[in-house]
Amino acid sequence: MVEIQNSELIDGVIVSHPDVHEDSRGLVLEMWRSEWVPDGHEIVQANRADRIAGSVVGFHYHMHQADFWYVAAGRALVVLHDLRVGSPTEGATEALSLVGSGAANHRGVYVPRGVAHGFAALSDVTITYLLDRTYDPDDELGVAWDDPEIGADWGISDPVLSPRDRINPRRVEIEDRFRPVYPGVA
Repeated sequence: MVEIQNSELIDGVIVSHPDVHEDSRGLVLEMWRSEWVPDGHEIVQANRADRIAGSVVGFHYHMHQADFWYVAAGRALVVLHDLRVGSPTEGATEALSLVGSGAANHRGVYVPRGVAHGFAALSDVTITYLLDRTYDPDDELGVAWDDPEIGADWGISDPVLSPRDRINPRRVEIEDRFRPVYPGVA
């Protein structure tokens, strides 16, 4: 039986703890079900990213897309920050360890729209991410990975960063038109 847990720090974030069935051939587990999230999102795209140890994929967020992340191999520290105006957990930051490749504690994390998310590759890592909308580059927004207001601890002292992650704005610099709004807030 899969255990589904709501985040205690960020509203709408859901962590899944699947049952792992192992035998001499390897393992199998149930990674995703739409019924685990309240809105029952349909997954329309699946992506994979391989990152070398020491990489940080800095904070990005979407106005229209939710993600589900699962580490297939390696170890990642996922960091989340609630950017949603009017959210009961607006401004909260949370870090979750996701471990794959035969680990005893496989977990996945559902990231709702408007919650900034990124990860640090604590080892070489393969992460799969499922999307509830087809990727749209116009909906790929970012916030500085090292924003002191957010105060994220990525667990890596000298990260390998993309050019985009080096220039993302701080939270206070995000224009109003790019600020996500919590559902139900006008």
